[in-house]
Amino acid sequence: SKLAALFEHPLYNIPIPEVTEKDKLFIINPMEKFSLHSSGSDEWVSSSKAETLLPTGKTAYDTYPTWLKFHVGINRYELYPRQDPLLPTLLRDLATQRIISSVQKSGGTQLKLIMTFPNYGQALFKPMKQTREQETPIDFFYFSDFERHNAEIAAFHLDRILDFRRIPPVSGRLVNITKEIRDITTDKKLAKTFFISPAGNVCFYGECSYYCSTEHALCGKPDRLEGSMAALLPDKTLAKRRSWRSPWRRSYHKSKKAEWELNPNYCAQVKDMPPYDRGHRLLDLIDMTILDFLMGNMDRHHYETFEKFGNDTFLLHLDNGRGFGTHSRDEPSILAPLQQCCSVKKSTYLRLQLLATQPYRLSDVLREALAADPLAPVLAEPHLRALDRRLGKVLAAVGHCLAR
Repeated sequence: SKLAALFEHPLYNIPIPEVTEKDKLFIINPMEKFSLHSSGSDEWVSSSKAETLLPTGKTAYDTYPTWLKFHVGINRYELYPRQDPLLPTLLRDLATQRIISSVQKSGGTQLKLIMTFPNYGQALFKPMKQTREQETPIDFFYFSDFERHNAEIAAFHLDRILDFRRIPPVSGRLVNITKEIRDITTDKKLAKTFFISPAGNVCFYGECSYYCSTEHALCGKPDRLEGSMAALLPDKTLAKRRSWRSPWRRSYHKSKKAEWELNPNYCAQVKDMPPYDRGHRLLDLIDMTILDFLMGNMDRHHYETFEKFGNDTFLLHLDNGRGFGTHSRDEPSILAPLQQCCSVKKSTYLRLQLLATQPYRLSDVLREALAADPLAPVLAEPHLRALDRRLGKVLAAVGHCLAR
């Protein structure tokens, strides 16, 4: 296994700083029992300082469902550990747990559903809108592109292979539209959008600002539909997140350019403004830029952080559905932060160099990681080959900076 060898490499075993109590998202007593009854937001609530030891001799923590252990494990430095024993179980839960509720997620431009499991775990479901082989039409603007379910799955694994670990776990899943959405939804607006197509397939389209109409309906075969299931982060009432506008955000206008596209010295401005004027925030943003360039994602207008950790923490790489839309061409403007600032973390650069070598070739390790997903093959082969080409371009950009 190239993937196992990669994760055993010394570059993937650099220790993180010691995690103190203030570095944890949640400070919990492992002896404290949590009950999983609904607390208004379908989250967990403490049920008194219950018995310190359960009859089996295990602590209360051992009884937590996997999604709760994932939430409890989040700290200032990482969303989940490198060698996380929970990960396979969490991915399996996302793919197989019974769905007891499906409602449309409010906000956003395209249709997404929040699905709830019997243990109160929740996942964000993005349905399949196009086949693996379809490329984004060349006349499409990035902001009117489809969101792709397979891009969400591939982005999670790519983020882990780059050792960022800033995307919540995502698994593919085949959902029964009738039994797992239509028949159990309490969302009246969503319920009104179901119909049977002339071909006899069950379809729905929901309500949103793009692609929510009968012309863009999502149809099963006859009621089976692929989608991505992403583990939800802790409820914002329990762990506030702050949303940051990216300094290299695009104009989202058909003819207007953003300032960074016109000013080659734009990075000097960014370095003078908080939070980029201290700490590693700018380097973290450049990490995100590299991830986005590798998957061709032009739609990174904001990112989030956990408010508790202030400026000294990782960025959350959420919402990656507009990645992997095209393999036949690359978008060099995504790399603008790296090219304009000529800065990159040494650890990131060394890992990128490693992933360009034969024993750990990026396309090979990602192909292996994706092979375990229920919807494999997740990416068409040309997308995997494009990753190696784009990795070469990232390394060339760093080489150009070093030469300068």
